[in-house]
Amino acid sequence: MAAFKKKTIRDVDVRGRRILVRVDFNVPLKNGKVEDDTRIQAALPTIQYLVREGAAVILCSHLGRPKGQRLPELSLRPVAERLSRLSGIPVTFVEDCIGPEIKEAARKMGFSEVLLLENTRFHPEETKNDPNFAAELASLAEIYVNDAFGAAHRAHASSEGVAHYLPAVAGFLMEKELTFLGRALSDLEHPFVAILGGAKVSDKIGVVKSLLDRADTLLMGGGMANTFLAAQGLNMGESLVEEDAIEVASEILKQAGDNLVLPIDATIADAFSDDAHQQIVPITAVPDGWRILDIGPETVEKFSGFLKEARLVVWNGPMGVFEFDSFAKGTHAIAQAIADSDAVSIIGGGDSAAAISKTGLVDQIDHISTGGGASLEFLEGKELPGVAVLEDK
Repeated sequence: MAAFKKKTIRDVDVRGRRILVRVDFNVPLKNGKVEDDTRIQAALPTIQYLVREGAAVILCSHLGRPKGQRLPELSLRPVAERLSRLSGIPVTFVEDCIGPEIKEAARKMGFSEVLLLENTRFHPEETKNDPNFAAELASLAEIYVNDAFGAAHRAHASSEGVAHYLPAVAGFLMEKELTFLGRALSDLEHPFVAILGGAKVSDKIGVVKSLLDRADTLLMGGGMANTFLAAQGLNMGESLVEEDAIEVASEILKQAGDNLVLPIDATIADAFSDDAHQQIVPITAVPDGWRILDIGPETVEKFSGFLKEARLVVWNGPMGVFEFDSFAKGTHAIAQAIADSDAVSIIGGGDSAAAISKTGLVDQIDHISTGGGASLEFLEGKELPGVAVLEDK
């Protein structure tokens, strides 16, 4: 496996030091409680290691998009409670992330204690990557650890700016994410099969091109496949098609040849709802007034044939409107085919991660990324600002 080129928390002496850790605690909340704690659990190995090693651990994260406003419903307080329960370590929560009181709280901390700062995005300077704000955050600690892969594609103060003021290294989650995803870029095992789905082509043009350069086969489903099918001149009825992307889709089709595999049949509906009338039709026979909401059984069989032979599989984006149970069959079947294969399997975060957890196959996947946008940009071959600033080994 490709060697990880950045320093990690193992490469620095953390005992008796104050460590500022950027975590990704951007988790869904419902009625003031954490609804899904996957991202909190993913950060535990780094936090527990630092506590064991006798560091004072100061955690910072964003939550949602408060746009520089202080919104009580986007406070990280419920996250502190859940983190404390999951880790068995008391977590002190403070009402802000900078200012004299916060400095004092950080200074008074004992070693092996954990402090969680309030939502960094309550300050507009966070998303502007304001150097003064970054310097204020940095003044709380002696070492900076970035363990927030899900925010690594953003050049924000807490994910990039702070690293200009402190020695900066990766946490265990960041290391794991980049090591696994790095396989899809450098350490290729063949056959390498990539699967792309989701609604929009325009968000994923770069990824489509990057994966076509590297993968032996690119299987495409979901709304984005409709745009490629429309580019072949097929009638898509009421299906989601990005008219603006048809031209670029037809250029990609010319270059891709047989490496790009599109659906051959589809589950169609007469309305966009879970209880719409549905039927399965060949992809060449979508009637007017109907829309594609899932791949069909013949497509599942064809895609599964490629997955059986694969040694490496990277999947990003569902095969249909999996939020509707009636149109989740294709996504579930592909998840099952990946789980059954002998390939190293990597799931890009976001909807694909949600789809996998719905199928109950999480334990059978090698790596499920915590970052949707970050994993896409990484697979596109872009350098992530939050990774670029970390010290090299």
